[in-house]
Amino acid sequence: MKKILCGMIDTMNSVKPPRMTALRELHEVETGGPFSILIGTILSARTKDESTTKVCKILFSKYKNVKSLANAKVKDVEKIIKSIGFYHVKSKRIIEVAKIIDSQYYGIVPDDLETLVKLPGVGRKTANCVLVYAFEKPAIPVDIHVHRISNRLGLVQTKTPEETEQELMKKIQKKYWIEINDTFVMYGQNICKPVSPMCEVCKIKKNCEYYKSKKYLKN
Repeated sequence: MKKILCGMIDTMNSVKPPRMTALRELHEVETGGPFSILIGTILSARTKDESTTKVCKILFSKYKNVKSLANAKVKDVEKIIKSIGFYHVKSKRIIEVAKIIDSQYYGIVPDDLETLVKLPGVGRKTANCVLVYAFEKPAIPVDIHVHRISNRLGLVQTKTPEETEQELMKKIQKKYWIEINDTFVMYGQNICKPVSPMCEVCKIKKNCEYYKSKKYLKN
């Protein structure tokens, strides 16, 4: 796995150093800690990283802690996050989550998967993102990029992100789990795209089942 991760990073740097993912940027920049990661992850669903980053900066400049967001009005939050997908639903959801964190967990975001997935709108991917980016705990958040690239490489042969997560957990050493989402997402956004992946510049293509099948078909 180390060879694959290093190869991805080398490839991206040789083409154009990628910008940080939205969640990595929240991890590095935001002062809201785990709560900003949790809310940012909920907002990032089906939304481009650039939009998520922009919206989060504005949102957390106004609502600086759990209690302030818990007491926010839906219409006010909608105005801030209107540029992202499903903003009506997400506005209600992040306020609801804030209320639960404030009232049931004394303003502290839980740091275990079982508790996180009980929050409204928080599935395994979101919960795992919180564990990785907020608490730096080993987990494998599987989004469309991780799912796609894992199957293309031949690391797994799965049909759903949930299946991919379980298979990767079995096959990859725990010490690499934290790096997988961030690196695979950047690679999926910049190199191994859903359509027209940049196989010609990829430095791990020799280990890629997808590339081997394409090469075979050409011959």
